Amino acid sequence: MINLKSKDILIIEDDKGITRVLELEFKHEGYTFDIAMDGKEGLERFQNSHYDLILLDLMLPEISGMEVCRKVRKISSIPIIMLTARRDITDKVIGLDLGADDYVTKPFEMEELLARIRAGLRRGKTKTGELKLLELADLSMNILTREVIKQGDHIDLTKTEYDLLEYLLKNKGIVLTRDQIIEHVWGYDFVGDSNVLDVYIRYLRNKIDYPYEMKLIHTVRGVGYTLKE
Repeated sequence: MINLKSKDILIIEDDKGITRVLELEFKHEGYTFDIAMDGKEGLERFQNSHYDLILLDLMLPEISGMEVCRKVRKISSIPIIMLTARRDITDKVIGLDLGADDYVTKPFEMEELLARIRAGLRRGKTKTGELKLLELADLSMNILTREVIKQGDHIDLTKTEYDLLEYLLKNKGIVLTRDQIIEHVWGYDFVGDSNVLDVYIRYLRNKIDYPYEMKLIHTVRGVGYTLKE
């Protein structure tokens, strides 16, 4: 079970020696963190939890670091620091072009890495403070005022409807499984009928889809739901 608690750093690194060193250093520095040993696990953790920064290895099994960076950057401005043993300037350029904020070459000095992490966390807090709107097509959500507007109409949502829509908007274009949505909106220890999700999806559709021509909530049969144009 993935821990849904907000943490400082997500480490996506397959070298056990490096992750052990990072684990010891980060605990000493007082950071909270999770570790993923491949790109697929890293993306799953990112989609199911909240982090302030990602430390991302370039060469990963399952899904490459480059691809992880590309997928994360589509939906989030979270600071990303890439780690790699490669010194090729081409890899550095590609990583930065994909949206990485910083790039550290192995072997690295721990003090330098910690300084870059502190800088990344500061930038991340600035970005979070500036982020006010979640938008898709003609739908917008102001996360500071909790206003939801579609085609100029103010949509009145209950707390659960709002939480569900916010999670879908933050992951727009991504197919979310039923378990992922239930764990995020109702909690990982939720005990009850999973049909509650279908009920609330119907509530949302009645408010933001059915009254309008453009439908945004899509069912992926046998998997879950996604929000997209």
